Amino acid sequence: MMLDAALAYARHGIPVLPVHWPAPGGSCSCGRPRCDRPGKHPRLRHGLTEASIDPHRIAQWWSRWPEANVGLHTGIVMDVADVDSPEGWHALRHLLGGELPAGPQVRTGGGGWHFWFRPANFGNRVRVLPGVDWRGCGGYVIAPPSRHVKGTYYYWVVRPGVEPPAAPEALRELIAGPDPPFGSDVPLADPTMIAHPGRYAAAALEAETHRVAYAVVGTRNDTLNRAAFALGRLVGAGMLDAATVTRELRAAGAWAGLGRDETIRTIRSGLDAGRRSPTNLASHP
Repeated sequence: MMLDAALAYARHGIPVLPVHWPAPGGSCSCGRPRCDRPGKHPRLRHGLTEASIDPHRIAQWWSRWPEANVGLHTGIVMDVADVDSPEGWHALRHLLGGELPAGPQVRTGGGGWHFWFRPANFGNRVRVLPGVDWRGCGGYVIAPPSRHVKGTYYYWVVRPGVEPPAAPEALRELIAGPDPPFGSDVPLADPTMIAHPGRYAAAALEAETHRVAYAVVGTRNDTLNRAAFALGRLVGAGMLDAATVTRELRAAGAWAGLGRDETIRTIRSGLDAGRRSPTNLASHP
């Protein structure tokens, strides 16, 4: 199954690489007891640089490692918006005016989404929106029918057509900016990650308030505190107004069922802590 899929991707010009797979007990086939990316890192010694469309080489790899997950080199045939949480899905929809991107869509084994786009000639970006990474030049993604450490599988929701669509302009503007070193992931605090602070902040506010509003019982106050801290960092950087954040978080807390006094105390505490550690925009152009 994995070999057939790998060969099919290669026939469409997408360089393929074998990736470690989940082992029993939630571990990784790499054997490291504390692997931080079980079933998600390359099996090859030289990693992404060995990705290939050669069917003979691919057949050799999967003959040696028949359970290997399938990795796809991005930035050549497609780039991928990697949405890893409900907050990311909500933030992306908000950025795109309530619509999900057209084109190929993958449901990941961890419950997230991969949206395929035509290559935009940018490198990898971490957190272009809360819960959304961009995989471009120098990156790779795990592809269907690979298996997640949870025991679930990656699968197609919308299969690829002739060519992926171009990324919407609002998304392109967020990922634009100086490229990080080849194949690297730039942390959120790097100001080059936030090319359009206003759009980023609006999406962050929408995502965090949604997370608070739909937090499950037993996690609601902690979720509110985390959201207030995250948004407080943006307030401290001058990207959001404290009154607006407070108003939106109070409404979300009320929707979730939190008491008024408890909500106000938690928001004030989280915002104050966040403002003391603002997102760094000191060198933003």
